[in-house]
Amino acid sequence: MKAKNCLIFGGSGQIGRHLLRKLTKNNYKVTVVTRNIHQKGHIIKTQGNAGYIDIVELNIFEEAKIRKLFEKADICINLIGILYEKRGSTFKNIHTLFPSILAKLCKQYNLKHFIHLSALGINQALDSEYAKSKLAGEKEILKNFPLSTILRPSVVYSVDDNFTTSFMTLLSRLPIFPLYYSGKTKFMPIHSSDLVDVIFNIISNNIYSQIIECVGSEIITLREILQKLIYLIDKKRLLLPVPLFFGKISAKILQLFPEPLITEDQLKLLQYDNIVSGNYKTNFDIGNPAKCLFEQEVYKYSHMWREGGQFSKKNI
Repeated sequence: MKAKNCLIFGGSGQIGRHLLRKLTKNNYKVTVVTRNIHQKGHIIKTQGNAGYIDIVELNIFEEAKIRKLFEKADICINLIGILYEKRGSTFKNIHTLFPSILAKLCKQYNLKHFIHLSALGINQALDSEYAKSKLAGEKEILKNFPLSTILRPSVVYSVDDNFTTSFMTLLSRLPIFPLYYSGKTKFMPIHSSDLVDVIFNIISNNIYSQIIECVGSEIITLREILQKLIYLIDKKRLLLPVPLFFGKISAKILQLFPEPLITEDQLKLLQYDNIVSGNYKTNFDIGNPAKCLFEQEVYKYSHMWREGGQFSKKNI
């Protein structure tokens, strides 16, 4: 059987790395597009055996150069997304315009599939620029290439994430931690390996459901997530609910930093639960129930934030 060629955008992130290992292990050939081959190339190359991964350095908006990559591709996978805007990377450019370009090229070059990573809960958060840009991107994709499959994951976590690792770093340093909306926002965190299994199942079994919500098996509030992380790193910390006006002020200040802890837009997103809507299929419906449990998985790498590091012991 002829090997399928996967064209991947965003292959150096936590999901991308897990996906490259999964695909190359199963004899898929992949072409990974990166903006900086000197920074990301060594990471990407180590995810598969020689001959299975090609790395191409280019700006994602150089359509003429991107077009050439579609000539040999069978499947396109877009994992690119941002949590906050900075110069040259706006929500509209990354979440709306770029996916639209990819969908049009998929149609023009008759690709077998286009898989796009969106986000869970964006239908409700219409006061968020992040959510609006994601929704607009989805509409453009389905308009231009109806064979696309859009994945809407809840929070994705793993040892390579910017979610649990950032929280554990802050909790290891701060005696008091602020809780926005009293920490009542609900999540269904999905491990990166479970999400990759979903993507692989879609590719290998030619699943063309338009929108699939991807979640873990547990519903956990933000407060419960923080409590679990505090327990896992063996610290005593005070979780302090803060008034909304204070949250807005702090977000306005913190978003000025190069890598903000929280922005005003993210604060708006926290108003809404990040759980299945009941309006779309889920990973459970297509035969990919989540296998990983949040606390058990985070435990495997939480020692990095405990006293004694890898020599510390903690039973869960």
